[in-house]
Amino acid sequence: MACLNLAGRECLVVGGGAVGTEKARGLLECGARVTVVAPEVDPALLDLPLEWQRGRYASWDLDGKWLVVTATPYRDVNLAVHEDAERYGIFCNVADEPDLCSFILPAVHRVDPITVAVSTSGASPALAQRLRTEIAAVVRPEHAELARELQALRPWAKENLATYEERRDYFARLVEAAFE
Repeated sequence: MACLNLAGRECLVVGGGAVGTEKARGLLECGARVTVVAPEVDPALLDLPLEWQRGRYASWDLDGKWLVVTATPYRDVNLAVHEDAERYGIFCNVADEPDLCSFILPAVHRVDPITVAVSTSGASPALAQRLRTEIAAVVRPEHAELARELQALRPWAKENLATYEERRDYFARLVEAAFE
């Protein structure tokens, strides 16, 4: 499992229906710059801060993109996007087709700066969403505050604690003390 930093990165969503809107919204929440290519779009998509290219997907739509999500009900379009992304070395997620994905989009809960992500590796998005909801109930605003405090200590620790192990143990002690 890896977390990708999408802030400022050019991302493409192929498909402008409800699923495409959900995927575009998720990318925008991560700070991505989103372009959607679709002949038609869900009206809710037009309220989002993104670029809409009206039309059907073509391989050149991937030019300059770092990541692509395809959210169409058409296997031939999804397969074409997947194959083009593989050829260009671009991360690709095909909604509801894990065999065509180079990455999986987990169910996410954010309490800045904490992000909780749950994945079933594409086996069951419904289960991932249910688990995310249950885990999210545990993450409270005071945890986010603690995370910000610990983040502020990182430069000091890097400068004053010589090894990774010393820094790891230092922060583990602070976290344990906060939960006592």
